[in-house]
Amino acid sequence: MSVEDNKALIRNYFEEIVNTGNVNEIHKYISPSYAEISGGQKRIVGIEGAKEHISGVRNTYANLTMKIEQQIAEGEWVASCVTARGIHKGHWLGMKPTGKSVTITAVNVDRIVNGLIVEHGGAANTFEALLEIGAIKVVQ
Repeated sequence: MSVEDNKALIRNYFEEIVNTGNVNEIHKYISPSYAEISGGQKRIVGIEGAKEHISGVRNTYANLTMKIEQQIAEGEWVASCVTARGIHKGHWLGMKPTGKSVTITAVNVDRIVNGLIVEHGGAANTFEALLEIGAIKVVQ
């Protein structure tokens, strides 16, 4: 696949799976050997783990939408700058739901092999969202 094909795969994954919650079609995008990278550790979670991840995020943030703002790709790798928006309706980091709208910016880094995502990692700016829901108070 070309880098443009890889970028399109990620965009379609967001539109058809992440933004709809339709995890029944996730196998079209995620490899059975799919791994998530967090805290410097690679954890193979497979298709079921990817389903749980998407469902968990959507349960935490009602009406979740994720928009890709920019993408850069090279070889098997795609980096996407994303903006996520939703309503804090589920427990998050031990906090009870607030019902407040949140916006989280993030950079996702995905590796694609043979037309499927095999690795996912990145970083999210949760500080802004914590301010929005009132978990962090600004002292003036």
